[in-house]
Amino acid sequence: MAVMLWPVLIAVTGAFSLALGSALQERDAVRAPGRQVARTGFLLHLLRQPRWLIGTAAVVLGASLHLIALSGAPLTIIQPLGVTGLLFAIVLSAVFNRQRVGVSQIIAGVAVMGGLTGVLALFPHSSDIPVLPTPMALALAGTTIGAGLVVYLTAHWMNSGVRALLLALAGGAALGTTSGLARVITANAIGDWTRVVDWLTLLAVVTAVFGALLMQNAYRTGHFSAAYATLLITDPVVGVAIGAFLLGEGTPETLGAQAGALAFSGLAIAGTITLARARHRNPEAPGGRRRSETTARFRTR
Repeated sequence: MAVMLWPVLIAVTGAFSLALGSALQERDAVRAPGRQVARTGFLLHLLRQPRWLIGTAAVVLGASLHLIALSGAPLTIIQPLGVTGLLFAIVLSAVFNRQRVGVSQIIAGVAVMGGLTGVLALFPHSSDIPVLPTPMALALAGTTIGAGLVVYLTAHWMNSGVRALLLALAGGAALGTTSGLARVITANAIGDWTRVVDWLTLLAVVTAVFGALLMQNAYRTGHFSAAYATLLITDPVVGVAIGAFLLGEGTPETLGAQAGALAFSGLAIAGTITLARARHRNPEAPGGRRRSETTARFRTR
């Protein structure tokens, strides 16, 4: 029992660290200068912000703790604990913005957690060493980045709630693709670390940076809870899909499992939409009340 307790504590700590880091990143993302959907220089600005860097370090620490926890306990135990980070994120964002956490937000957060956990539990998890040919990897990354660019270039005309969801969806897909590529890279590098120096690694880095740009713009909308929930859903689901359809890990085999996966997906999506429609929003986001009032005072001087 004591042996299993440590991975559980590590997983919960990692989930909190991920949520805290993302919430800290959001605070600088909404305050950064530029358009509502900022360009690549937006990331360079954030790299000069101490609080954003601390948040990034917390995100990296959280991801590392999650991997450590997975090495000591089954995925069916650790993955649900990792998803609890959504509730941490909702509370932390409300505290930072001096707002109350609504009951509907908590219910929606639990729905997202339950839906995602159910989907991941129903997919098989193979221990075979994955193989992904370079042409297929290029097609995968190219499709992901291409779809993300379409969202990025059209996001200016969307309202903030829809923009948060679509940017986070595209960002989560990019980071999920990065996870799929990273799985191939690390699995093949266990026996030979020189395999890390490969085209797949460069492709993973490019996709990760693009995903980070999209996610920071999603946080910039002020709908942090919805954006973070969308990331928590999209990243692992895309990773599982890559494993199922490109790496040969398979999909739920029985009709009951397939129906269950669809039902859990619907639950997670419904929770995310509820979070996006909630009034809880960072008032300093572009177009927000506090940002608008600040701009108006500046113009009257």
